[in-house]
Amino acid sequence: MPNQNQIANPQSGSLPQVKTPEMNDRDFLNDCLATCKYLTDSMNIAVREASHQKLHQDMMQILMETHQGAREAYDLMFRKGWYKLEAEEEQKLQQAYQQFSGYSSQFPYQ
Repeated sequence: MPNQNQIANPQSGSLPQVKTPEMNDRDFLNDCLATCKYLTDSMNIAVREASHQKLHQDMMQILMETHQGAREAYDLMFRKGWYKLEAEEEQKLQQAYQQFSGYSSQFPYQ
């Protein structure tokens, strides 16, 4: 029975039916996306802590390009049906919204 909350495109027919030790297109793209995620997480820290303005600017450019690469990898995987999402229930979204919207009253500046 298919998951009714799943958001996905149909998988393309280009993947082998039997998994082998060789990497296929989905494996390479998944590795690319995982690497981009790791790099952006690490680069966020490096950019935030860069002490020299020019270094900060150069690292920001690299960070933005890496984020863009991650987005393009995700988009391609989603289009090919290799990346699935699960929709959250409306009630859980409302609960989270109410919980976090109350925090804004604690901000020092309104």
